[in-house]
Amino acid sequence: MAGIVLSSLTTVYIQVPVTATIDGQPYNPSGDTVQMAFTASGANPVSWNPASWTSGPGSGSYLAQCLVGPANGALNLGAGSWTIWVMITDNPEVPVFKAGTLVLT
Repeated sequence: MAGIVLSSLTTVYIQVPVTATIDGQPYNPSGDTVQMAFTASGANPVSWNPASWTSGPGSGSYLAQCLVGPANGALNLGAGSWTIWVMITDNPEVPVFKAGTLVLT
């Protein structure tokens, strides 16, 4: 995922495409718990924010999403550069990955 640049006054869903497979076969992860974190560059997450799933473009495409911004109860990060993280809780696997950068101006 490339860097996203937005005004810190904006409230939008930050979306991350997720492709999942089991034994090489496509898997629908939307039944798994998904969380997202936003950290300063070089830092690991210490807390996680609830996220949700939505369908992406095309069949079998999924997006993890978290509402970010100052309005409507969203996660208000403030201006700065943030690393986007995604954690998917399944059983027994719990993948955690960096998904890009969010810059709020």
